Amino acid sequence: MVDNELGVLCLTTATLFPLPMNWLIRNIALSLFLCALSLAQAADPSHTSAGLVADKAAVAPGESFELGVLLTMEPGWHTYWKNPGDSGLATKIQWQLPPDFTADPIQWPTPHLINTPPLVSYGYEGQVLLKTVIHWPTDLKLKLGNKLEIGAKVTWLSCQESCIPGKAELKLVIPLGITSKPNPTTASAFEKARSELPTDISEKTENYQIQARANAKTFQLQITGKQPWPAQAKVYFFPDQTEAIESAAPQKFTINGNSLTLALTRPASAPELKNVSGILTVRTEEPEPFDVKLQLSTTVQAAIAPTSPLSNSASAGGNLSLIAALVFAFVGGIILNLMPCVLPVLSLKVFGFVKQAGEDHGGAWKHGVAFTVGVVISFWILAGLLLALRGAGAELGWGFQMQSPPFVAGLSVLFLLFALNLFGVFELGASLVGIDSTSAQRGGLWGSFGMGALATVAATPCTAPFMGAALGFAAAASTATALLVFTTLGLGMASPYLVLSACPALLQFVPRPGAWMESFKQFLGFLLLGTVIFLLWVFGRQQGVDAVVSLTAALLIVGFGAWIYGRWGNPSRPAFVQLLAAAFALIFLAVGTGWGLRIASLPGQPAGAAAAIAEDGLTWEPYSAQRLDALRAEGKPVFVDFTAAWCLSCKFNETMTLNSKSVREKFKSSDVVLMKGDWTRNDPEITRALAEFGRNGVPLYVLYGRDPVAVPQILPEVLTPGIVIGALERLSKP
Repeated sequence: MVDNELGVLCLTTATLFPLPMNWLIRNIALSLFLCALSLAQAADPSHTSAGLVADKAAVAPGESFELGVLLTMEPGWHTYWKNPGDSGLATKIQWQLPPDFTADPIQWPTPHLINTPPLVSYGYEGQVLLKTVIHWPTDLKLKLGNKLEIGAKVTWLSCQESCIPGKAELKLVIPLGITSKPNPTTASAFEKARSELPTDISEKTENYQIQARANAKTFQLQITGKQPWPAQAKVYFFPDQTEAIESAAPQKFTINGNSLTLALTRPASAPELKNVSGILTVRTEEPEPFDVKLQLSTTVQAAIAPTSPLSNSASAGGNLSLIAALVFAFVGGIILNLMPCVLPVLSLKVFGFVKQAGEDHGGAWKHGVAFTVGVVISFWILAGLLLALRGAGAELGWGFQMQSPPFVAGLSVLFLLFALNLFGVFELGASLVGIDSTSAQRGGLWGSFGMGALATVAATPCTAPFMGAALGFAAAASTATALLVFTTLGLGMASPYLVLSACPALLQFVPRPGAWMESFKQFLGFLLLGTVIFLLWVFGRQQGVDAVVSLTAALLIVGFGAWIYGRWGNPSRPAFVQLLAAAFALIFLAVGTGWGLRIASLPGQPAGAAAAIAEDGLTWEPYSAQRLDALRAEGKPVFVDFTAAWCLSCKFNETMTLNSKSVREKFKSSDVVLMKGDWTRNDPEITRALAEFGRNGVPLYVLYGRDPVAVPQILPEVLTPGIVIGALERLSKP
């Protein structure tokens, strides 16, 4: 009650002080209100209660006994198994036992499937007892008095529509007796927990034989019984290892007499499968499900036929050789310079070459090398982050950082500052892009290095021709091979500038420096402002219109700080004035950037993706693997556009080709169902779909024919109306 009254008081105070007169008071009041809400919620933090129970009311010295943590969840809430699946955290128990006592591992009951599309998790609802066996020390010397004092520190995660962590420190006192006595109050809970435990497969070899086969993409279990399997038999596998299978992927099984084969999908970045353990549930006509615990020390690494014809596509990165992947990466890197996302930044480098043409012929090659090193190291950093995050279980692809609203907000601040610098609002940092008047004379190699890094960051929203297959190959390869592919991609991107700087004779074709350069520099500033507008649009697609307005205001604050520094921080001012101007500029920069990042970290209202979207007379359904399978089963042709708001190549193809009149009419006449996989924000389902085609980024265009088992057509990264219409005309007839 006190917390609620404090919350009302805080909210009332915040309302009485409107912006901007008492901004500080208003925000302090709102902060107190949020604290009050947090305190109020702490009274029942996780909607789950925990208790420490034993199966004995009294224990005889030397006799083992069972101890367990009983979790009771409110209706609609659940906790997680030791492998939580796609989301969640396993319950952790830290036992606090008398000296030299030991506890066996937790005996986990068979979990339930928890479907929260597109994710699938494993856990418990209602009530679950996580029990173990407690053993006395072998050299028993009673110094315990007449009782055992036992404790447990328990942490768990309770989820419904939201997730709340919970914890408890539990204590239990068990009397010592001459003989052990069962505990009638806990007997039913322990009996239920025992009935939910899986049976060790080694105890049922007379009834079932199990074989396992696995490769990089597929994992299969074959269960052979003494009798033919009934048609209504159901099976499901809960793996102990989080990386063993794709939890959300359908588990398809086929029955052939007394043999049942379960086909499972493996994650694209999963390590080699050497052993597997888990719970295999087999349900027949029997009243109760028959649970089997599967533990394999080794698996047969057999060549399993892929469950999908996608790997037969020549465009899939997985079918490339290393040499072909490196060639594709180098050519794709060269073409990347022509993509619209890179041109605004690389124009600055061209400007730098103009300076070098008039001032520093002999040292131009140094700038080319520095630029190349900046590109390659930046590609290494991006590749390292991508591989590390994928290795940790995240499903990410090329351009993953553009899926982060804070990154987009920070990048918009950076490009705004570059634009203001080119306009002459302030002069600090011009050498960072190598275009100030003394950059070449001072050997501004750091400027060329920084320009290479900036060009790499700007290139991530684009996937050039040949580049998609190379990235797909890198995603499925070893870490060393993947880094080699990314290095080659960076060298390809930097190669035109390295060649130009290494051949001074070529600089004679570059225009000579002159007064026109000031106008050209300001023109480049407008190009960078165009990039800022593009980033704001991407941010709006991720967070919503209101967030864009807030971020624009944050950019205004940043720009005001830059103007203060340019107006009063130049060398012509007294030292004190310069210092004061720098301090105020840093304050405005910190406030504006911090506000922008805060807006980016809040839950937004992204534009468009869950419902069908009408564009120029065509209806695009949101991508769903289940919906795609259903359409293919009905024999309907489907065109899937995997895209993202930050992918300028995608937007170019949509504007010039997919929305052209001829293509729209062909879509309609061909009765093609259109699906759009929007990857603007991270979507594991779309990431998995890209991986199936050996791709690691967008754009990707796939056309499925009327034949459900036919190999789909994969279209190039750069589309023309003729390419799309030609593909539609090749659709198989019903």
